[in-house]
Amino acid sequence: MDAQQESKSNPFGMDEECQNCPALCETRENVVHGYGDVGAEFIVLGDSPAVGADESGLPFTGENERELLDILAAVDMCSDPDADRPQLQNTFLTYVTRCRHPDREATDEEVVNCEPYLNSEIRMINPEILLPVGQRPLEELAFEYTTMSEDELDIEDRHATTIRGRGFEILPMIPPSEQTDEQRTAFLEHFSETLGQDYRQTKGRRGR
Repeated sequence: MDAQQESKSNPFGMDEECQNCPALCETRENVVHGYGDVGAEFIVLGDSPAVGADESGLPFTGENERELLDILAAVDMCSDPDADRPQLQNTFLTYVTRCRHPDREATDEEVVNCEPYLNSEIRMINPEILLPVGQRPLEELAFEYTTMSEDELDIEDRHATTIRGRGFEILPMIPPSEQTDEQRTAFLEHFSETLGQDYRQTKGRRGR
């Protein structure tokens, strides 16, 4: 599987007509594969597409998810979070599952069906840091790439901390729409320290 870096949307050419989950084929607008820099040091992993991403085909776009892009903009990893096709720096965005159902979360079977896509993206990009956004993305990464047990993986407890993984670090994040102001500040401070930045220099930048 060769990367096509001239196309930041689904650069690995994964199946955009995937039929692995029949119940989702009629409910989705798009199969939402990864978007961004194939040489990135950072992968941001969400749960599954919300309505905006389903419509656009790009992860974390649309009003209901764009708060994540605002957080990346605060640390200079996204230069135009309101654009139809955001410009990312050293970052790749993707999901645990690739299709949206309007009335429910993805089932365990659907997660398993999508695992080859996610594992391929991680293997091909080989990032330094993974940012799981929410409980299921955290579990998906930790079970696969760390030795931690289920009772050690509460997103509330692990938010704005670092977990040492096999070959990279994991920085869990509570979904931005569920964060308090204090939790957002804590994550930005921790992420800025990880990036070697002074968070005081980012506080005046974009925020909602």
